Amino acid sequence: MTSALRLEKITPDNLDAAVGLRVRPDQEHLVAPVVKSLAEAYVHPGTAWPRLILDDGRTVGFLMAFFDIDWRGDGTGTDIRSGLWRLNIAAGEQGRGYGRFAVGSVAAEIRRRGGARMTTTWHPGADGPENFYLRLGFQPTGETSGDQTVGEMDVHAPRF
Repeated sequence: MTSALRLEKITPDNLDAAVGLRVRPDQEHLVAPVVKSLAEAYVHPGTAWPRLILDDGRTVGFLMAFFDIDWRGDGTGTDIRSGLWRLNIAAGEQGRGYGRFAVGSVAAEIRRRGGARMTTTWHPGADGPENFYLRLGFQPTGETSGDQTVGEMDVHAPRF
C-alpha cells in the first residue's frame, strides 16, 4: 500500500467511476453492485456512508459503512450497531491491501464517532471472503443476516 490511498465521497464528478467498478465475475454473487449500494444510500441518507477507495487518484474500490442502526429493527434501540455494509474491490486491484485499508478506514471512522465495535456480514463458504475478515480480527457472532454470517470486531484492536 502507498500513502496515496484515500477515501472520497461520491459526487457527480466521480459517479461514473463508482458505478463502473466491477468485482471479478466469480465474486458477483457475493456482493451487490455499487449502483445498488448507492440506491440504498439514497434511501438511508442518515445511516449509509458510501466512499470510493482511491490510490493516487485512481479508483480501486468502493465501500459503504453504516452508523448507529437499530440492528434488530424492533424499535427498542437495544441493539445499535455500526459497521461495514459493502466492500467492492475492482477485479484487477485485489490482493494489494485495498480491502484492508477500507476496513481500517471504517474502524477509524467508528472510533472517531465514539464507537467500539464494528459489524459486517459475509457469505460463508470456500469462495467467500470469510478468511479475509477473520484475518482482520472479525469473529462470528453466531447470528446470521439472511444467508450471511454476522461478524464483529473491536475497533480499538484491529489487525491491520
